[in-house]
Amino acid sequence: MNHSGVTVWLTGLSGAGKTTICDALEAALRARGCKLEVLDGDIVRENLSKGLSFSKEDRDINIRRIGFVAHLLTRNGVIVLVSAISPYRAVRDEVRQKIGDFVEVYVSAPLAVCEERDVKGLYQRARAGEIKGFTGIDDPYEAPLSPEVDCPTQNETLEESVEKVIRFLEKSNYLPAA
Repeated sequence: MNHSGVTVWLTGLSGAGKTTICDALEAALRARGCKLEVLDGDIVRENLSKGLSFSKEDRDINIRRIGFVAHLLTRNGVIVLVSAISPYRAVRDEVRQKIGDFVEVYVSAPLAVCEERDVKGLYQRARAGEIKGFTGIDDPYEAPLSPEVDCPTQNETLEESVEKVIRFLEKSNYLPAA
């Protein structure tokens, strides 16, 4: 292992491409022999935050829990890939402060594009009123003001997005140059 611990926090709307980029990034980093863990928002919610609602307060608790685990791993030299909508800027900034070695990746795509990609039909259900408090529909998503990496997935390939993140990690000395 020849890298530093860092949390790479992928944030964006549902359907923007966070999990897709995270999976490809995981494969690329594992191929380089990196010690890493993936914290996917849906999986963490099921296993660590079961029973929480989707109220703002509970969403913040969930993000703080993800941040706590990411902090423990990061300080022990692990690259942590977090893929979570994490809609509220203040709690993302709070987690950034706690972790320190933190790279925010804004996986951006217009709402219309995210709705087109919606394989689970969540946006359609939210628009029909079946899901209340859905991020981007009737609950806000606060985009990062100055993310370290911006991946506009409607304008770039998966490979380009992954390469941007890896280049930033190399430039910031979290990873040795390939």
